[in-house]
Amino acid sequence: MTAGGCWKSSSRLAIWVPVDHVEFGKYLSQQRELRGLSRDDVARETKIPPTLIAALEAGQVERLPSRIFVVNYIKAYASVIGMSPEEAVLRYEEVDKSVPAPSPVQLEQERRKRAYVGLSVLVVALLLGVYLFLVLSGKLPSPLTR
Repeated sequence: MTAGGCWKSSSRLAIWVPVDHVEFGKYLSQQRELRGLSRDDVARETKIPPTLIAALEAGQVERLPSRIFVVNYIKAYASVIGMSPEEAVLRYEEVDKSVPAPSPVQLEQERRKRAYVGLSVLVVALLLGVYLFLVLSGKLPSPLTR
């Protein structure tokens, strides 16, 4: 099984407990609270926006930036609260392995979609600018004087 998790053991039994982004976020939050720090304290020290810290602690992956930023945020977060940055990143990578990476085809489709949207917005803005220029220069009648 490739899903992330951890071994929990009692005096008699060891079991594999699956861990996801929500559990990882709870872990970070608990570690921060144990050290008596608020989210604002962490945000101030790390320069990470409080909304991203809240998303990280809530396991809301869809609100987080790309992986490279998240890993660096986790390192900074861990350093501020007195944890080992390497251990925190290892825990995150274990969780992140269970989430399949998007395929290159999906990434290309998303990139093209963003490019088409950006190009469409640019063309509309350009057309509005040309129209406004023509109206203000008197080459087209103003729609307000009718």
